[in-house]
Amino acid sequence: MSRTTPFKIATTLTPAGDQPKAIEALVEGLKKGMDRQTLLGVTGSGKTFTMANVIASYGKPTLVIAHNKTLAAQLAQEYREFFPNNAVHYFVSYYDYYQPEAYIPSSDTYIEKEAMINEEIERLRHASTQALLTRKDVIIVASVSCIYGLGSPAEYEKVNMKISVGMELSRSELIRKLIDIHFDRTTADINPGQFRALGNMLELMPVNDKTIYRIEYDNTTVSAITELDPVSRSVRATHDTVFIFPAKHFISTDEQSERAVKTIQAELTDRLKELEKAGKMLEAERLKRRVKYDLSMIREIGYTNGIENYSRHFSGKMPGEAPDSLLAYFPHKADGSPDFLTVVDESHVTIPQLNGMYAADASRKETLVEHGFRLPSAKDNRPLKFDEFLKRIGPMIYTSATPGNYERETGQQTVEQVIRPTGLIDPVIEIRPVAEKGPYKGQVADFIEETFKTIKKGDRVLATTLTKKMAEDLSEFLKEKGIKTSYVHSDIKTMERITILTDFRKGKYDCLVGVNLLREGLDLPEVSLIGILDADKEGFLRSETALIQTIGRAARNSAGRVILYADILTGSMDRAIKETDRRRSVQEAYNKAHGITPMTIKKVIHDITDQLRTDHEKAVNELLKIDEELARTDPEKLLKQKADAMAEAVQNLDFETAALIRDELFALEKKLGVTALSEQTGKKKKKGR
Repeated sequence: MSRTTPFKIATTLTPAGDQPKAIEALVEGLKKGMDRQTLLGVTGSGKTFTMANVIASYGKPTLVIAHNKTLAAQLAQEYREFFPNNAVHYFVSYYDYYQPEAYIPSSDTYIEKEAMINEEIERLRHASTQALLTRKDVIIVASVSCIYGLGSPAEYEKVNMKISVGMELSRSELIRKLIDIHFDRTTADINPGQFRALGNMLELMPVNDKTIYRIEYDNTTVSAITELDPVSRSVRATHDTVFIFPAKHFISTDEQSERAVKTIQAELTDRLKELEKAGKMLEAERLKRRVKYDLSMIREIGYTNGIENYSRHFSGKMPGEAPDSLLAYFPHKADGSPDFLTVVDESHVTIPQLNGMYAADASRKETLVEHGFRLPSAKDNRPLKFDEFLKRIGPMIYTSATPGNYERETGQQTVEQVIRPTGLIDPVIEIRPVAEKGPYKGQVADFIEETFKTIKKGDRVLATTLTKKMAEDLSEFLKEKGIKTSYVHSDIKTMERITILTDFRKGKYDCLVGVNLLREGLDLPEVSLIGILDADKEGFLRSETALIQTIGRAARNSAGRVILYADILTGSMDRAIKETDRRRSVQEAYNKAHGITPMTIKKVIHDITDQLRTDHEKAVNELLKIDEELARTDPEKLLKQKADAMAEAVQNLDFETAALIRDELFALEKKLGVTALSEQTGKKKKKGR
């Protein structure tokens, strides 16, 4: 577009096939002010590359929404490859495990909230919001958690701390300010959101980055700011000024907390009257005890479990008013209208998710409120309603191989991208019986036979089942038959799912079994065979859309083929096969006209968990490389040196170095296959006492 863009694509790729036409049409649509456009792109046609070109041309911050964490991780990696010099961040729910608070009236069962927070993902969330507040060249790849409540960006930005060389700011005053923005003090290793005071200096680690800032003092004046590597302690840089953002997204002042306590108390009084008038004495007593306890905790320590249920009182919003979310951190024009682009990936799945989040949350909260477990204001701690989401975004582009009714009805134009630059055609589809019939031995036995044939060629195999239990059972059965297999479904933790998929591409597994998690957006060019078990069981997992998406997973391999195991031809199967054949014929005509021979996509195997690996682990691995020579010639001497160095570091109170050497020592002992020298030494000392 005519404006200067801060986004620069760094790739040797050039748009090909349908891509130039699609990029031009979408950019022209944005110029004309189209708020809703659809990119109908088949699997393997390069939709992400097309959208990268659109983003670069449009030149504004962009939100990319994916329907699950695994897909979001893959997209974040791809956009980082295209935009290595711009800010590409990953924003998903920070829970590895989450059981929301709930009440089941039929069995009088109250379920307390349980959650396991992934600290690394929380750090990436902070990195996302801070980038949006400080840069213009930002792409955030997010799951649907982007519409859930998040602290006010105004308050978050207001309390960010500026520290400059030469400013009058005593060490004790800096400590108070850090505690006010939720930093924790420590005397051990520093983690994100922590600080420690050492003599006339203070060291802190911001929540958005694995680096240490050392603030040095001359009396009450900041004399130097040094950035240190958190493991080696080497100097990375010196700074005149640094900005430190809060360690939590939810920030409130003392005045806001005092006001919240008063309004919570007032709401409690009104609600107790309502319950007592309705004769709900048990519910009234239950609510009174819960809220009074929470208020006492808030007064004493400023926090209580479940404090998010009182978020409306702290934010000052009116009952029913939409909460702040990640969308509020994106730039807005002077009139308050959104000034960013939104891309909805795999929109046929993501749009229904965005549309259904509020209702599911509201139903659970309504039950808690009705039975006296929460105040009515707890219902305002919620995801955005779909219409609220639409009001908070600007132009939106849907991308999908199978757009849903919503996209077709609201899109102002649909741009097709059905030609793959690689020349790859849609896979050959074959229908085989579920039960044993003629030459076929039944779906599982037949699939095993075909899997061995595929593995022998050096390719990989996918299998899709109808349930998680079936996926797990089939995976175990395939292992018993000598096939390296793993399964993936929604119960597997985020980072573990990403690791399994990466290991699958690398060849650790030959077969991967899943349910619908394997359908949308997963880029697995090594897969040349997909077995769809029970393909004739009509329903969500075997609908026309689901089948087309699953079939598309084999479209990145020139030898791709799909076996539908079915005893009858359903309407969904018939439509999916016909659409696949249509796309196949279009691609074949293009290949013939341009003299293209289809070639399997060769894609570098990346793993976003590589970027999430801690600097500590990387440093240990580097030290292991350095010590390899001595490990070969005199391993006991090496282990003795390491044990002595660790003891010396402890004596000098340098616990970070001691921890680093300790982990290297353990790794060396494991690698060399010797008895732990540190353990032997400890036993000898104990006997000598």
